[in-house]
Amino acid sequence: MNGFIIVNKAEGVSSAREVNIIKKLTDTPCGHMGTLDPMASGVLPVAIGNAARLFDYFLSKKKIYVATFVFGCDSDTLDTSGAVFETGGKIPTENEIEEVIPGLVGEVFQIPPKYSAKNIDGKRGYRLARAGIEFELPPKKVSIYAIRLINKVGERSFSFEIECGGGTYIRSIARDIGKQLGTSAIMSALIRTKCGIFELDKSVLTDNLTKENIGNYIIKTDSVLPFECVHPTEDEAKKLFNGLSVKCSLTDGTYKIYCTDGSFYGLAEAKDNILRVRTKLC
Repeated sequence: MNGFIIVNKAEGVSSAREVNIIKKLTDTPCGHMGTLDPMASGVLPVAIGNAARLFDYFLSKKKIYVATFVFGCDSDTLDTSGAVFETGGKIPTENEIEEVIPGLVGEVFQIPPKYSAKNIDGKRGYRLARAGIEFELPPKKVSIYAIRLINKVGERSFSFEIECGGGTYIRSIARDIGKQLGTSAIMSALIRTKCGIFELDKSVLTDNLTKENIGNYIIKTDSVLPFECVHPTEDEAKKLFNGLSVKCSLTDGTYKIYCTDGSFYGLAEAKDNILRVRTKLC
């Protein structure tokens, strides 16, 4: 069994818990494409079987979040899941927030939260932080395509829609917006509404899945890949599917390759008029 399920991860549970549910229901190894923190909810694409080999392809895709930031307080985790304390910082107006947003959009260097899965000398940042060990994380270049202020949702809380690339920490954006405004801010809620081509309105809660209905939610692997198709002849297929290459007249690039019976096999690469299989996904 291979393919994808768009899970609507529930708030308060781990991404690993959601993956394990899919694994038990399909009796197949599974993995998720971009983890969500326990306090977050929303789109969690789960790859079933060989579809997990596409992890690197989906990891870099654009993601969209709806987040709530609270101003005038801080936290060791940069969100409300940690030790929150009041800073006495000002609560900005909507106009003031709008003024600083452009400076946070683009290819920017972002410092990840200490409570994160970042590795420091082989150890996870959150483990060091919990142990009270002092350390610094270097800034990392990330892509933030858009930050849109949606509205004010509380006395000192505002909601935002954020479009960004892989590896971006929304909690860090809250911190950085606060800093630009001369105050502090943390994240209090987060929903991922899109992850690459996977969207929230096509997702399903794992609580609603059973062994009997899960097949209705599995998306075929080849349907999510934006590449042209290649249908080799029988002689070409024998060579290609046994690790050999064949001559071709294709433009250099990646292609979806199919077996002679029409079933999807995987990904092939054409280069300098030579075609070879790169990844088996069937």
